[in-house]
Amino acid sequence: MIPDSLIALAEDVVEYLTKQSIRIAMAESGTGGLASGLLTTIPGSSKIFHQGFVCYSNISKEKVLKVPSPLMIEHGAVSEEVTLSMAKGALSLGECDWALAESCIAGPSGGSAEKPLGLSYVALVKSNGTEQVEEYVFKGDRRSVRVQVVQAMLQMLLH
Repeated sequence: MIPDSLIALAEDVVEYLTKQSIRIAMAESGTGGLASGLLTTIPGSSKIFHQGFVCYSNISKEKVLKVPSPLMIEHGAVSEEVTLSMAKGALSLGECDWALAESCIAGPSGGSAEKPLGLSYVALVKSNGTEQVEEYVFKGDRRSVRVQVVQAMLQMLLH
């Protein structure tokens, strides 16, 4: 279940991006399209949401978003470098102004001492060349981590 506060945040994002005439693309991995799905439930989202990509596997990141395989081998799929490359790939695929991407280890398995459960990256790239990447380590079960990643994505769009 999506918290009401997250739905309200999505409404704020749609309103803000609409006022700025900004169209976005999203590339999601660990959230499995949750952010794109949430945004597109908001009336008027068609004015701002251009396209979304769910690239869960490494091969889909490589084939669809053009993330270089050596980058994933060197840094891992859940990394600042790969998430930024995902966002750049999403931006290059469509006529949009901004692209947002995420990768995370939502659990309940897959974590390590180096990359703990809840490790998440959110990247935003803009057509003007601006890039931003944030790292988080969220606590909670799989569902909670995924919701927190979506919240971080939406907050990045507002700031």
